[in-house]
Amino acid sequence: MANGETPASDAPILHDPRLNDPDGELVGASALLPDDLESVLEVLEAMRGWRTAERSMSETSQQYMRLSEVDMRALRVLIAAHRQRIPMTPSAIATQLGVSTASTTRLLDRLERGGHVVRRPHPADRRSIVIEVTPETRVAARESVGRDHARRFDVIAALAPHERRVVADFFTAMTATAHRGAGEAG
Repeated sequence: MANGETPASDAPILHDPRLNDPDGELVGASALLPDDLESVLEVLEAMRGWRTAERSMSETSQQYMRLSEVDMRALRVLIAAHRQRIPMTPSAIATQLGVSTASTTRLLDRLERGGHVVRRPHPADRRSIVIEVTPETRVAARESVGRDHARRFDVIAALAPHERRVVADFFTAMTATAHRGAGEAG
């Protein structure tokens, strides 16, 4: 509901600065024409809808595979590495996930107990091991997360090249706001 009206339910509207920042302390909405403000709010509402849908998809996939978010991220890295023929050591996985080696060891132990990964000797370094996803888990991930990703890819591919450029630039700029916000929060 982008037009500033009160919703039918008791749920507050979260992103309309006319309601949440009427004095313009944070958002310079007063500089926008009414139609421009409405279109900005429409984009914010679409982003909120996407975040909600994406969170739901992620939770559904995690429940389907009975794994945590970090477990799912690890499997995605391992599946991509397998497809690209990149041997993944525990330390490489830790780097990819941005977690400690101790956390990675616990993660791999948990995934191995669940039958999702196996440890094998490194093909080129006898002192090291590589982690591989089991074929069963690879199929399960393909049927859940993989299908979702394919649908998103199709939506993006249907855009004209100049539209994809606009969307990519938009997400790059939005990502920069998150990084700036994270740096300021400390």
